[in-house]
Parts: sequence; structure tokens; C-alpha cells
Amino acid sequence: MNAFLLTVGDEILLGQTLDTNSAWLGRELNLLGIRVIRRLTVGDDHNEILASLEEGFRTAGLVIMTGGLGPTKDDITKKAIAAFYGTELVFSEETWQRIQRIFTRLGRTVTEGHRQQCWMPANARLLPNRMGTAPGMWFDDRGRILLSLPGVPYEMQAIMEDAALPELRQLPGVTPIIHQTLLTAGLGESEIAQRLEAFEDALPAHIRLAYLPSPGLVRLRLSAYDGQQDIRKAEVDQQAEAIRALLGHAVFGEGEDTLEAAVGRLLSGQGRTVATAESCTGGYIAHRITGVAGASQWYLGSIIPYHNYLKTSQLGVPAETLFAHGAVSEPVVLDMLHGVLQRLGADVGIAASGVAGPGGGTETKPVGLVWIAVGDMHHPRAIRLQLGKDRQKNIEMTAIHALQHLRLWLLEHRPETSG
Repeated sequence: MNAFLLTVGDEILLGQTLDTNSAWLGRELNLLGIRVIRRLTVGDDHNEILASLEEGFRTAGLVIMTGGLGPTKDDITKKAIAAFYGTELVFSEETWQRIQRIFTRLGRTVTEGHRQQCWMPANARLLPNRMGTAPGMWFDDRGRILLSLPGVPYEMQAIMEDAALPELRQLPGVTPIIHQTLLTAGLGESEIAQRLEAFEDALPAHIRLAYLPSPGLVRLRLSAYDGQQDIRKAEVDQQAEAIRALLGHAVFGEGEDTLEAAVGRLLSGQGRTVATAESCTGGYIAHRITGVAGASQWYLGSIIPYHNYLKTSQLGVPAETLFAHGAVSEPVVLDMLHGVLQRLGADVGIAASGVAGPGGGTETKPVGLVWIAVGDMHHPRAIRLQLGKDRQKNIEMTAIHALQHLRLWLLEHRPETSG
């Protein structure tokens, strides 16, 4: 089955809101074996929506549209759908009662706009929305299916997960594709491809390997097509293990895992705590670490010595070291690491100092130069990075490198083998 994704909203066209819905829908539909053949965005215009629906059904048997279901006057999706099917709008008493219950529970007043939100095309089958007031709508016209969903991402996802995806799985001709994604860090795409060249050549025809690079990371997605799902899953699992053996510690997780979560698992398993001393990243590394549920078990805190005075007063970096080598240097980040471990009492730490940009660089210390240090009091390790000229990317890449090098350090210095 083919699918056509239609996003409705002037705010998308104007760049005021990012269309994250299409990316999420594309991933979920692909898992079902439903191929997205086109994505289209139109404004809040009645005729544009009608024309887009007609175009969608000329090319696909499933059209999923998001947006235009709110209580405001510019949300015109339902009127356009009713016109497309040549039907009328009818009042949904069930939706009205549900909205009133929600607002009563929240202690808020229901508006006339919310009442108007309860008018639905007569041929719509309503899908429950546990995250908001606007239900989803399912239309089936001789096997041609239209799904109309709210544009708010968490509402759209809830309706899809609770109601739409289970039904789509049961449609004739829908054969789920088995996917497994391995996450790697520390190796570039070309180096990984070189290591996996013979592996790829030996893959059976029904299993494919895709490279999905992003800054600092490369995702490797194995996909198995056709055949019995349990057999294909076992095959994919076997191929994933082969990749792990070939790439070793470069593989840190799978699926939606993160580097910071992988670091957290190692710290927790080793009974260690971590602290950070961040100059150029301004706390961004700590932000990523504390984004992991349960981080309080292994994360103690941070010192953000953005000014050199604080590197000396808070972390004990000697003034003469700063004068001789500058803040962005190996001696300084090693002293910062030592200082934060001593000050906060953590077992291991991360220190970072760099020229984030876009200004502030010199001939000897250009924009993008970063020094990081990881480890403990006895086995510190310093790493020099030369990044680019974009400030935000430099901050993000510094965090990725810092977490990756701490992960490798933890793997190499397990408590039972360190000494």
C-alpha cells in the first residue's frame, strides 16, 4: 500500500512551525510496510485542500492529513473534507460532552469555539484523542482511506498509536518490515563502510543495510522484507550481532538510544558518579546527561567556569598555567578535570574548554578549537578537537565527543581492571 501525507497550515509554509509530523508518520508507516510516496504542505485554503485530496487519491490508497482541526476560524479542514465527500457537517454530542468534562476537570471555561469544534463530516468515524480535545477522523470510501488528525504532534501520535496504527496493520496487503537500527559513534561513515564491505556483500537479497549519518553519529539500519516475521526478525538479529562484532565499541546502542544514556548505564553498572566542568559548552553536557531518567543516581553536578577567574577560584587552575598556555589548552582542561573531581567528589568527570565562535579565534587558536578531558584522578585523558565555525554546532559536537570519550574511558577502565 502507498501513502500520501498532507500537512495543512499557513504556519508550516511560513516556517513558523516545523513539520515533525510527516517524519514521525513516515517512520511508523514504513514499519508497517506502507510506502510514503509523497509529502505535501498546503495553507489554510479550502480549494487548495480539496485539490490536494484529489491529487493524493490519484496516487495512493491512503491519505493522512494533519492540521486544521482546532477551535479557531482558520481551522477549515473539516469543511473541506465534507465538501470533498459531498456530505454535511453533523454535531457530535459525544465529543461535546468529552470536551466539557476535560475543561471542568481543569477548572477552565469552555468557549463557543470548542463547541464549533464538535461539528464533523457525517461520514467520519471518530478516533479517540487522549491527549487533546479534537478527535481524529477515519474515512473509508470503497477502500480508499483518509485519516484526518490534529496538527499538535503529541495528539497526532496518541491517536495513531491508540487507534489508527492497529487498524492499518490489519489492512489487506500490509506486510510489516522488520527493522533494527544500531547506533555508532567515533567512526565516520566511510570508515564504517570499509569495515562492513564484505559483510554487505554477503547479505541475503531480502535484507538491506542503510547508513544514516548525523553529526558525530552514524545509524546503521537493517531492514528485512517479505517472509514470516519471526524468521526475518531472527535473521536481522543475527546480522546485527555480526555488525557489533565487526565494529566493537563503536556501537553504543540501538533504536532511540542516546550516548548519554549509554554512559549512564556504564556509570550505574560500575557504581560510579560523574561531574562536569564546562566552559565553552556552558552546561550543555550536563543538560544532556540530566535528560536521562534516573540520572540522579550517577550525576552529581557541574561547575561552569566561563570566566577565567572562576577556573582559578572554583577549580584551582593555576593562574600561571592560564597565562602560559591560555584557557583553551591541554594543561588547563586537565586541571579543570582535577578540580571538579576534587571539588564535587565525583569518581569520573568531563572538562571542556574551547573557542565556540563565531569570533574570538586567533592564528594559533582558531574558532572551533576545543580541548576536552575525561577520566578520574589517576587516569585522565585529554583530547584535542578542531571543529567548524558554527557556534551551536561546535557546542553540540563538543558534547558528543566528550560523552563518547568518557564512554570509551569507562569501558577501558572498569573498576575491576583499573589500577
